[in-house]
Amino acid sequence: MLDPRMAQLAHTVISYSLQVQPGEKVLISALDVKDMFAVQAFVEQIHAAGGLAFVEISDYAVQRKLQLGGSAAQFEADASYKLARMKEMDAVVQFLGEENTAETADIPADRRNAYQKAFQPVREEMRRKRWIVLNYPTKAYAQQAGMSLEAYTDFLFKTCTMDYRKMSAAMAPLASLLQETDRVRVVAPGTDVSFSVKGLPAIACDGKVNLPDGEVFSAPVRDSVNGTIAFNTKAMYRGHAFNRISLTFQDGKIVSFESDNDARLQDILEIDEGARYVGEFAIGVNPYVDRVMNDIGFDEKISGSVHFALGDAYEECDNGNRSMIHWDIVLLLGKEHGGGEIYFDDVLISKDGRFVVEPLLPLNPERLME
Repeated sequence: MLDPRMAQLAHTVISYSLQVQPGEKVLISALDVKDMFAVQAFVEQIHAAGGLAFVEISDYAVQRKLQLGGSAAQFEADASYKLARMKEMDAVVQFLGEENTAETADIPADRRNAYQKAFQPVREEMRRKRWIVLNYPTKAYAQQAGMSLEAYTDFLFKTCTMDYRKMSAAMAPLASLLQETDRVRVVAPGTDVSFSVKGLPAIACDGKVNLPDGEVFSAPVRDSVNGTIAFNTKAMYRGHAFNRISLTFQDGKIVSFESDNDARLQDILEIDEGARYVGEFAIGVNPYVDRVMNDIGFDEKISGSVHFALGDAYEECDNGNRSMIHWDIVLLLGKEHGGGEIYFDDVLISKDGRFVVEPLLPLNPERLME
């Protein structure tokens, strides 16, 4: 039986986020989603908009077997087929419903890297489309967040169906200010990092790429990052958890690092040259994402946070960095997490997770939730 809130979510995705038009081809990539009623809800909304629905059902356990036993030739053949299909699409819905968030954790690094390398063109092609990523509520996601399934489900629907049009209007001044900025500096316990964003666009994410959404992002000039970032949230990468990550940069490149899992962190940083550089910097502003969920799709949107992505830069904000990874790691700046400050060209714009300059005050939680 379909939860009526899922039908509402599907309508939000197809009509607002992707704005599907008659005749457009939309791929629904359902990964580990076992609820076919939910998938059908998206198909129905695509058809209601006059679009053409295409569905791919996949499974992390199957993907694990493919990566463990497949050859590079198989990966390349599979990726070639999926690239041809992706080129035909106008929009993509990535619908994730993991039942075990560590299902692929035991894939050896060389196998994983070969698979990622083969599928890199598919990911790049998808980014040229209108695309959106969202979760289906599962026990694994709820457990990861330390919540009951009922509480997680309520949280998911609340954050994914909020008034994104209101948020979009409030985000515009922050995007404009970041666009006009040269130097950004972030200061927090164990953190003092600065970089330039000069000449790179600032983009407000207002429910049209991820749900939940709520961030303004840019990218550092590739060689401009200097200083140290001590992250205060758990970071997940391909089923592995990392705590207490600290990265020191010199002229854009990570020159030293610490974590509770240094060997695996080093494996990630050695995937390719671009893995040691930053491809994205962003500020989170969603007032309803008010707790750590141990899920980057939520955590990077937390009001009062910033995040940095190691690796590949997005095409719409391209600082020239190329990598097989794009790994977002979050730093919380709220007073309860130790506090912190963000400066644009030496002007304090945010302190302890709250905006302090007049044009940005509407982004503070109590204003967005009015």
